[in-house]
Amino acid sequence: MERDRMGPDRLDELKFGTDGWRDVIAERFTAANLGRAAQAYAEHLLARGNGTVLVGYDTRFLGRRFARLVAEVLTGNGIDALVSADYVPTPALSHAVTRWGACGGVMVTASHNPAEYSGFKLKAAYGGSASDATYRDVAERAARIAPTDVRRSGVPGAFDAREGYYAALDRLVDMAAIARSGVRLVHDAMGGAGAGWLVGYFARHDLRGRIEEVRGRPDPTFYGINPEPIAANLAATSAHMCAAAPDVAFAAATDGDADRIGVVLPGGEFFDSHQIFAVLLDALQRRGERGAVVKTVTVSRIVERLARGRGLEVVETPVGFKHVADAMLAGGVLIGGEESGGIGVSAHLPERDGLANALLLLEAVAVTGVSPSERFAALEEEAGWRHAYDRLDLHLDGAEALARATRSLDIPPSRLAGKPVTSVERLDGVKLNLDDDGWVLVRASGTEPLLRVYCEAADAETVRAVLAAVTALVLG
Repeated sequence: MERDRMGPDRLDELKFGTDGWRDVIAERFTAANLGRAAQAYAEHLLARGNGTVLVGYDTRFLGRRFARLVAEVLTGNGIDALVSADYVPTPALSHAVTRWGACGGVMVTASHNPAEYSGFKLKAAYGGSASDATYRDVAERAARIAPTDVRRSGVPGAFDAREGYYAALDRLVDMAAIARSGVRLVHDAMGGAGAGWLVGYFARHDLRGRIEEVRGRPDPTFYGINPEPIAANLAATSAHMCAAAPDVAFAAATDGDADRIGVVLPGGEFFDSHQIFAVLLDALQRRGERGAVVKTVTVSRIVERLARGRGLEVVETPVGFKHVADAMLAGGVLIGGEESGGIGVSAHLPERDGLANALLLLEAVAVTGVSPSERFAALEEEAGWRHAYDRLDLHLDGAEALARATRSLDIPPSRLAGKPVTSVERLDGVKLNLDDDGWVLVRASGTEPLLRVYCEAADAETVRAVLAAVTALVLG
């Protein structure tokens, strides 16, 4: 094992990426290393005061046990810690942090990562992702903490986030309009922490017959797929929607901890996160809401074209919702989101929320009587842009291979697949802008050993050609 090669006194490095620390269970994600992370977080909090911390977990292997370990370490350091009574979606934990007036939260989850991973996400008192400064401090402390330094004691109390979260959804979503419309929703929980939560919310409104759940049983293997709501993982949802009843508006798929969303339309067509973002932006404006639009560097041109065409400021950030949350916390933001299906609205939380976004999208269908695909087509016309998009995840062997592939773009090409490269951006990775307003971005994942290649252009053929050209370049 790696620890043996490093020597008995060498500590595993806990690498904090775009949203916390994630590793493979029983390799680096062990009880000993999780204890070190929890001890580091406890010391971080004690250096800044004290208060209650809420600890939640998703449906992954040993989630409840790991969450209890974190709470026991916090309690052992004199911090009042409460553990979720059951698995909980990340946005519900985030809301509970604000509702309870807690000083922070810990979510034991690896979000959309494969089933063999678990992770350690931190939430701030405002109910959103912890800041870069917090993560840096916790990582630096963890690097100095040995398992023998971890203080663990006490019997943590419990909390239930469900009622408070449902009340927050009541304030956000017009369920009366949904009830009047007669539209129905399919929810694919993908075996993750969203399982049962939307079904329970519809039951709260006596609308049990208006929602159907797919892959709604919690499953630590996520039914054998990666719990990321992208087209490649939603074949079962697509098959289900090919036979859906006429009154089903769409299927909303949520990831392992239910903070991300993907949509499958009747007939089985995938409706990606860029399209969802654009339709939600439009729907919020139709409700009379205004503010800036915050997007990560990987989000479609159509969002910025649509926003600017309507006189809204556009703010672009690196990948990672914590950057979006920072902008939301500064005020004056309508909506913010990222390519991976994480979208947040300021009227709710400075946090992505797949469940809330499913309801907002359903409300938009209920109010307008127009399907998501029809509305998006109208938005394309308004923005003067035809959206075609795809992403490749290249599995490379080790950090050096990732670095070598990234260095291949230090001197960018002048053309890609016959398209002139008009400019280069390095906000996060390397983004090559093309002459037709298309673009391709290459960056190392912050959570997995992957090189991600994102591309948008005006047609699918160009997207395929550009992705093939860039892949050949970085792997050549």
